[in-house]
Amino acid sequence: MSATTAAVPFWRAAGMTYIGYSNICAALVRNCLKEPFKSEAASREKVHFSIAKWADGKQEKPNFVVIVAAVRTESDE
Repeated sequence: MSATTAAVPFWRAAGMTYIGYSNICAALVRNCLKEPFKSEAASREKVHFSIAKWADGKQEKPNFVVIVAAVRTESDE
């Protein structure tokens, strides 16, 4: 079987990355949950990380960032 006839995952054929595909799937699952599980899953959706610049070999004060991931679905429109 040549590389051109090999099966391609549908998310790649759609021009998506696996991370993008898995984020959409996770959002759909979270939207299907009933309370109280839905609110618990929403609380775990936040991502915390810090960004620090380096100057002259020393780390400057880090900036803390909180990201709340949101993926739009048809039900959001």
